[in-house]
Amino acid sequence: MLDVADEHGFRFDAVQLPLNVMDAHFRSFRHQVVPRLVKQEIGVLGMKAMGDRIILDSGAVSAVECLHYAMSLPTSVVITGIERMKILDQAIEAARTFRPMTDREMTALLARTARPAARGQYELFKTSARFDGTARNPSWFG
Repeated sequence: MLDVADEHGFRFDAVQLPLNVMDAHFRSFRHQVVPRLVKQEIGVLGMKAMGDRIILDSGAVSAVECLHYAMSLPTSVVITGIERMKILDQAIEAARTFRPMTDREMTALLARTARPAARGQYELFKTSARFDGTARNPSWFG
């Protein structure tokens, strides 16, 4: 996407992309896209810190750890869904207790998630059409 934009003289002000502890290990936006965004001074809008809560099913990380991880990346903002008061309280707790993760903390967290993340099973938006509206609605293409 960034290459096509460059070829056509288009510049993004911001890009929204999934950034989570599983992403770091599999087809990684963190490693492949974020450095380009930072270099080009494009805003980084992180989403899917918990992968629609699927990442929490791995048992490897807590919700607050997921949010702290995403907030420790060079993001302009981390977007999290808040559909219930419990989830709002969780987001407030993550913000209240946040401090950027140290290299040591980041390494330890990524070591815990490496094995469950290896095949992309907790990032279904990369490995399935579950979250792909266009795949479920081919009529959108005319």
